[in-house]
Amino acid sequence: MRKVIKYVVIDILRNKIMIGYTLLLLLISLSVFNMDENVDKGLLSMLNIILIIVPLISIVFSTIYYYNSAEFIELLVSQPLKRTHIILSIYTGLAFSLMIAFFIGCGMPILLYNPSSTGIIMLLNGLAVTAAFVSIALLAGVMVRDKAKGIGVAILLWFYFSLIYDGLVLFILFQFADYPMENPMIVLSSLNPIDLSRIMILLKMDVSALMGYTGAIFRDFLGNPAGMAYSVFVLLLWIVIPAWLAVRKFRRKDI
Repeated sequence: MRKVIKYVVIDILRNKIMIGYTLLLLLISLSVFNMDENVDKGLLSMLNIILIIVPLISIVFSTIYYYNSAEFIELLVSQPLKRTHIILSIYTGLAFSLMIAFFIGCGMPILLYNPSSTGIIMLLNGLAVTAAFVSIALLAGVMVRDKAKGIGVAILLWFYFSLIYDGLVLFILFQFADYPMENPMIVLSSLNPIDLSRIMILLKMDVSALMGYTGAIFRDFLGNPAGMAYSVFVLLLWIVIPAWLAVRKFRRKDI
């Protein structure tokens, strides 16, 4: 299992797309922090990068890599190796490589310019979102046999979590505006790792007042240690559950 992980990590880190992704994140991060002396504004600008670009690259690159590694996976399956170890090794290699790229591209500038608790929370959320979308990408790749359809599904999933989901939540809020929506809003936010990460970072940056009544709800529930622990637990579920479903499907899949 270690050898497979090592091979996947080395193979990905040598990939020109991964090198370009790392350099692009590093360039954008340094530009953002050097544009203004107020590092808090820089963190706010970094929020969009972490919650839009990072999930997109994570899910698309992971899906493409899985399909391009079909022959390698077939070779591994023909060896006396457990299928669970094979798919988990590929996931670990992908997640680790993309997390290294994110840490170099965004994490190092954040720690350099704003090593505060807010910066650390943003860094940890970026790593968690990366791992979660690699997990979702692996599930999509295992579920869909055709490469073109699989990549299309991955892009649609990113589009859903990044844009469509927020529109659906707003529609629900307008439709049930006359009813108490405190608890349902917490549940709805938990069903999207991007939304949950955004709320955690905004609460830490103390700009929840800009979110109005909704911000007050989230501050009451997620602004305390118990709420933070709940958020971390849900993000971990977004990493573990899709990966577990992918492992379960891969074990039964006819390759």
